[in-house]
Formats: sequence, C-alpha cells, structure tokens
Amino acid sequence: MKALCWNGPGRVGVGTVPDPTVRNEQDIIVKVRQSATCGSDLPLVAGQIPLAHVGEIIGHEFVGEVVEVGPEVRRHRVGDRVVACPFVSCGRCWFCEHDLPACCDNGNSGALAAEDTWGGAASGCLGFPEAMGGFAGSHAEYVRVPFADQNAFGVPEGVSDDRALFAADAVSTGWMGAERSQVGAGDVVAVWGAGAVGLAAARAASLLGAERVIVIDRYQYRLDLATEWAGAETIDYHETDVHGELRERTGGRGPDVCIEAVGMQPHNSGPQLLYDRAKKQIRFSTERPSPVEQAVLACRKGGNVFVLGLFTRPVERFPLDAVMHKSLTVRSAQQHGQRYVPMLLERMARDEIRAERLATHRMPLEEAPKGYELFRDRADQCVRAVFTP
Repeated sequence: MKALCWNGPGRVGVGTVPDPTVRNEQDIIVKVRQSATCGSDLPLVAGQIPLAHVGEIIGHEFVGEVVEVGPEVRRHRVGDRVVACPFVSCGRCWFCEHDLPACCDNGNSGALAAEDTWGGAASGCLGFPEAMGGFAGSHAEYVRVPFADQNAFGVPEGVSDDRALFAADAVSTGWMGAERSQVGAGDVVAVWGAGAVGLAAARAASLLGAERVIVIDRYQYRLDLATEWAGAETIDYHETDVHGELRERTGGRGPDVCIEAVGMQPHNSGPQLLYDRAKKQIRFSTERPSPVEQAVLACRKGGNVFVLGLFTRPVERFPLDAVMHKSLTVRSAQQHGQRYVPMLLERMARDEIRAERLATHRMPLEEAPKGYELFRDRADQCVRAVFTP
C-alpha cells in the first residue's frame, strides 16, 4: 500500500509498505478515506521525537471504513464507517477504569523508554515512534486499530467524512482543554494559539457557557477564523501587549481560564526572539514556553490554566512562583479522546460543531509532503491539510 513515511529529520515521502494485518484478536483494519495533518506531527517530522526510525508511517487523525475485524471485536463490522482515537487504550487497566485512557498501562509496548524520561509512560499513539508504542500511522491506504471496541467509534448517518475526521483528535483535544479547565457559565476564557486545536477549544468554551472567549495568535487568517467559526474575540500578539490587553478586557482581573494550545513552537518577539535564536545556535536543548508563561501570568488569581500543546523535553522559566502566589490550578493531559468522541459526533450531527471548516487544503496522499510544508510554514493560509489515499 501507499503511505507517508518519515525519512529523517525534516523529510517525509510517499512510498510503498506492506499492508497492515490483524495481529491481535481485538484489532480492526480500516481503509482510510481521509487523514489530516496535526501540529503534534511537526516535532516528529523535524526529528525532535526520540527513537524514530526511517520508514515509519506518520499521521493519527483519520476517518475510514472497516475492512477486517479480529475474532473478539464486538462493536464493529466490515463496512462500518469509523473514527479512532490516536491514543491506544485497553479499556481494562486501572487508568482506563478511572477515565484516563491516554495513561493506559497496556497501550504502549515502548513504555520503558518513556518511563526513563518522564517517570511514567503515556499510552501508545498511532503514528509515533517506539517511546509511544511504535504503531503505524494513518497517512496510508489502510491502518490497524488495536483494542478496536475501546478506541474506534461509528460515525452517525448524516455526519460527513469531512466533519467526522476532526472528532478523532483536533476537536476532542480542544474540548478536553475546555472541559478539564472547568469552563463554566459566565467565564472569560483566553486561548493561546488559533490552530485547529485552539479553535476547537474556543468553540468548546462557548458551548460550555463561557461569556467571552479571546483567542491570541499572530496570523490574521487564523484570527479571522476564530471570529467566524468559534465566535471569539481576538488579539494579535505582534500588535498588542497581550497581558495588558487581557487585563483591560476583564476589568483588571484577568481571564478566569487560560488555555495554551501552542506547544513546542512559540513565536517570541523582541529580546525573547533574539534569546531563542541564540539558544538554538548553541543547541540548548530546553524550550522557552512563552505561551505557557503568558497564560500563567495573565490568569486571574484563583483561576485555571490548561496546557494542551505538545512538549517533548524539559522547559525553562516555568513561573511556579506565580502559580503558587496566585493560587492557580494548572492541568495538562494527552488526549483522552475515548471519553469525548461519541458525544462530539452527536454534536456534529446536530450541527453544533461544523469541523469541516478546519480543513483548508485537500489533496491526494501522493502530495502529502507538499501538504506538510504548507502546514508547517503556515503558507497559503493553511490551518489543516487533508489527504485522500
């Protein structure tokens, strides 16, 4: 089959690889109809994720049709249309039973490598290397979904592939950030990052009752989409002092909830930009989480901060002093999609979330390397590129 493979730092290419097969009685094989780029793929493509091997298939957000089922699969049949959560969970371990599927003890065969780094392993993830399970990804004609009864979900009649695709990751991740930061009626919510996840978090905050949602980014086309699609106010951080503007808009108090949806690729300005460039030149290995730092400093006293962006190495200058003195609650998580995807598909069926608007570029799988260039460089107003095998 055709698949998009990692070919070394900064390089991806479409090649021919063996078709996946049922390896466990709880597996299904899905024929991919659409798959999408994701910001968490960019560190992998750049070579910043440890234990990656040339030839590994990338991608983890997809919609497709079941073509083969293992003998112990009960919820899916050949011909079903499904989306699958990127993080692989067994549904039976202590963490799965406590509604933490992305922390599953049985979904990551490379857990030892992660335990050495983080003191405990997350579950495995489709399209990521050995430290996160080494599962083949979804930028391919076919993909194997382990523990299918736990990780794959049928798409309701009337929900298009274009819309259902983003329930798998972008919309469920954004919803998780809003829900787990306890957004409620009357809140003011600030979201750093107007990519697909940040936009989904903003939309989720509105649906959960926030009175005002403010999205911070530097690209005008993304800020326009935040207003048009998520109904949010916006701040261009190249044009405005973010901290002062948020205080101004909240009567001097600060937002009730601050959600960081940028991760490893903050775009600093002024002295910080020069600092980061110098740090890169000397290969200083930590990252400066300026959106995280801004979120902590901007949040009102007693408020909630949620870190949605992907980080793969330690960070510097985390303002723990501000967290303590301001009585903040800071949370983070990989995507616990299993608890959100069915509900989000129902909301999509009711037209509450028209996620197809997040797909700005569509192309055949053969052009996926170009799609990743557009996505990485924010070129041609790209929010997400979607590939059809």
